[in-house]
Amino acid sequence: MKDVLISGRRIGREFMIFVGCFVIAFAVNVYSIIKFKTAWSELLTTFHITLLLAVVIYVLFGVLRLIICGVSRLFGRKAS
Repeated sequence: MKDVLISGRRIGREFMIFVGCFVIAFAVNVYSIIKFKTAWSELLTTFHITLLLAVVIYVLFGVLRLIICGVSRLFGRKAS
């Protein structure tokens, strides 16, 4: 069986994408606290939900990247 090697650059890029997804999820949490005028302590008490939302955004973004890569390969452009 062939070994699969993932470069450090790729791991770093995926980590930064996940950090971006976490920032988006955190911003949604802050927005909801402001909009519904709830306590700021909810930033800590709903941290697990924020992490879960970040994972969901990351997966959805990954599916979108996979579709874009597939379409670009289908039409002959080189995918990066």
